[in-house]
Amino acid sequence: MNTKFPYAFLKLPLEIERLPELAYNLWFSWNDDALDLFARIDRERWDQILHNPVRLLLETDPAVWESMSRDEDFIQHYQRVMKHWDAYNNEATWFQKTYPDHLQHTIAYFSAEFGFHESLPMYSGGLGILAGDHCKSASDLGIPLVGIGLLYKKGYFNQKINAEGWQHAEAMSYDFSRLPILQVVTDQGDPLIVDVPMADRTVKLNLWQVLIGRNKLYLLDADHEANSPWDRELTAQLYGGNQDIRIAQEILLGVGGVRALRALELPTAVYHINEGHAAFQGIERIREQLESGVPFHVAVEVIRASSVFTTHTPVPAGHDAFPPSMVEYYFSSMFSKWKEHKQAWMKLGLDNAKPLFNMTHLALNTAALRNGVSKLHGQVSRNMFRSFHGSIDEKEVPISHITNGVHMKSWLAPELKELFDRFLPGTWVSNQTNSDLWRAIDIIPPESLWEVHMQLKERLLRYARANLREQRRRNDLPAEKVEEVRGFLSARALTIGFARRFATYKRANLIFNDLNRLDRIVNNPDRPVQFLFAGKAHPADHPGQEVIREIYRVSQMDRFKGKIVLLENYDIHLARYLVQGVDVWLNNPQRPYEASGTSGQKAAMNGAINFSVLDGWWEEGFDGSNGWSIDGNNDADSSTQHRENTESIYRKLEQEIIPLYYNQGQLPVQWVSRMKRSIQSLTPAYNTDRMVMDYTNLTYIPTLRRTLSFIANNYDTVTKVADFKQFVLSNWHYVRILEVNDGGSAAPAAKTGAASGLTDTRQPLKEVRATIRFGPIWYKDTAVELIYYEERSDGWHQVVVTMEAVKELEDRVVQYRALVPSHLRHRAHFSVRVHPISSNFATSFELPLVTTL
Repeated sequence: MNTKFPYAFLKLPLEIERLPELAYNLWFSWNDDALDLFARIDRERWDQILHNPVRLLLETDPAVWESMSRDEDFIQHYQRVMKHWDAYNNEATWFQKTYPDHLQHTIAYFSAEFGFHESLPMYSGGLGILAGDHCKSASDLGIPLVGIGLLYKKGYFNQKINAEGWQHAEAMSYDFSRLPILQVVTDQGDPLIVDVPMADRTVKLNLWQVLIGRNKLYLLDADHEANSPWDRELTAQLYGGNQDIRIAQEILLGVGGVRALRALELPTAVYHINEGHAAFQGIERIREQLESGVPFHVAVEVIRASSVFTTHTPVPAGHDAFPPSMVEYYFSSMFSKWKEHKQAWMKLGLDNAKPLFNMTHLALNTAALRNGVSKLHGQVSRNMFRSFHGSIDEKEVPISHITNGVHMKSWLAPELKELFDRFLPGTWVSNQTNSDLWRAIDIIPPESLWEVHMQLKERLLRYARANLREQRRRNDLPAEKVEEVRGFLSARALTIGFARRFATYKRANLIFNDLNRLDRIVNNPDRPVQFLFAGKAHPADHPGQEVIREIYRVSQMDRFKGKIVLLENYDIHLARYLVQGVDVWLNNPQRPYEASGTSGQKAAMNGAINFSVLDGWWEEGFDGSNGWSIDGNNDADSSTQHRENTESIYRKLEQEIIPLYYNQGQLPVQWVSRMKRSIQSLTPAYNTDRMVMDYTNLTYIPTLRRTLSFIANNYDTVTKVADFKQFVLSNWHYVRILEVNDGGSAAPAAKTGAASGLTDTRQPLKEVRATIRFGPIWYKDTAVELIYYEERSDGWHQVVVTMEAVKELEDRVVQYRALVPSHLRHRAHFSVRVHPISSNFATSFELPLVTTL
């Protein structure tokens, strides 16, 4: 397959003929020198067109190119960038060095949105930005990853704030020929089309390609002339429309994405589902296996072995679910062909408690490895989906966590990169995950770091004033109201930023609970404070829009005017100014509803100091010296948390944050010291290089190797696994714990915890025996364990003691023994459990079968 350069006829002088190559690869978006090169062509125009190099090339007068080709400085700049680009493509990568045997295997990364750069607006918020940063680091590390998504003709929306403070969602329509994307064509030069069966029809999809450094993202586009008008609009709007549009979009993403991989002939070995939107890929891949003659139960195991699922949503309502009848309708053509498997397919996604077909349930049932996006979110997810895995402790639920990060090259200010180049080891960018390397931050003179920070802060404030002036001008405010903005915001004032999606649980308006106290904080003449707010609410989220309205209302009060400001149209471009320029990054969600959050990570690497509820990533990133926590009783009801979090915000601002900022005149040395600590402790841990290496080491490579071993020798191993599971599921009801004899007295004095390997080495022990009937199931295909809980300094912890088979009795009955602390009594203090095991299982509780007594 090829990519079609729609403007191949664009003839540039030989000296700069590779500019289109650079413009059509998003590598430019995380390379400051490349961005500066395009800006030199026409800086004013560059800003007007949202830094889109494709538009810049197409809309620049040809005479300019002749001039540029004779500009010695420009040519030198061009040659320097192209040399860097060529070196990037030819250097040995981390993946090549670490996993040289797997370079030929593709990892497919499915996501409903991708956020790379303001020139390609296909994202709504954090999920998309994370996906974009994931792809960028995959390229930097040389991981053979290909993205799969949808191409939205109207993107998300542009946000305008009217004169009353209401959000207006302005629809956009994009000309794909002027974006850094390329249509995929066949070897004969025809557009490559992917067909997706949907209900009683077939939807045709155009295929577009985005170049992301070494890797590619393929985008599916339903705006094809052969489709009905309704179908052509399916990829018009991100997260728009009703449930019919939503399920249709998710079928296009999941089913269409798999079919695109096949049309492209990419040898895909791992399928990573970034949130449940793409979980229908599992249903399509099971169909493929059936078509090739693989039995249904074996097909499911192939798909499970080769799939990785990342969940991002701790809010139950955030998991897409559809009426079963709707799923049956949209998959009717497939179900009519495979009638005997319809119920088995439906069971994979059915939430019996609703009853609804839940996309997260489908993802969990078709992916062996699953993870949340922070340590705390992993715990929340294990609790949410505990019922999937039988009667086991929450900590044993097979959902891990890989904490999110951000792409450092994209988010770190160029001025800070230059400063770090002067003081950090020369490999600091390529070895950014090495925490030892970041110790060199200590040798940066405080005045040097502060000077750069103040430059970035002043740049942010200039941009903020321009945003406010345009807002007022568009709303037809009098000229004096437009011009008064020039006096808003002071570089001298402590500047606090709050910017994210305006969902109500993020509580953007929490600080407005006591306006008089806020007044005293903001308007202290000796220690002024100012707040910048930005963010979009979904057009259907009316409570979120009410939050925007409240922020606007407060910002218009005389006592807060010019000191609390609401900026409109939050996007990557505005986010860059904010995270690079504020002094403090405020985040106060209701715990534990922030799965991870990444904006604070971007701020931290730029020297902004986090002030946040201990939720998401900050719960593990905060160490007491690198920022501040917003405190409260995490186990209390929401109103109590709300009240206590509010009081903590005011108190810490008044007693800690503001005094620290203002305590040393022109150069606040202690504040700069905390900035350094924030950069030093957080940057090496919360970047996507570390995150993507974790995904590779912990999920991609284990998944790839397991899949290859499963399908080797004509699917020999996976067939055995699938047959074994079927057999165990059919016969598990025979497994019974007949008796547990807990002895009642201590074992001989020599038997203590030290001898048995138990945690408490001082306690006298006793022997416990359990007698178990297994029926047709071989006892060695099970684990027999004794479970009790012991109190430690941080709470109660489950203790699992493996029981030893000591005697086989008649009728497939086996006796087991174990040693436990002598004071424990069966049922009152401990229980015995049996569950199936296999060396071919990805996790200990892959089969949700547990028998307990």
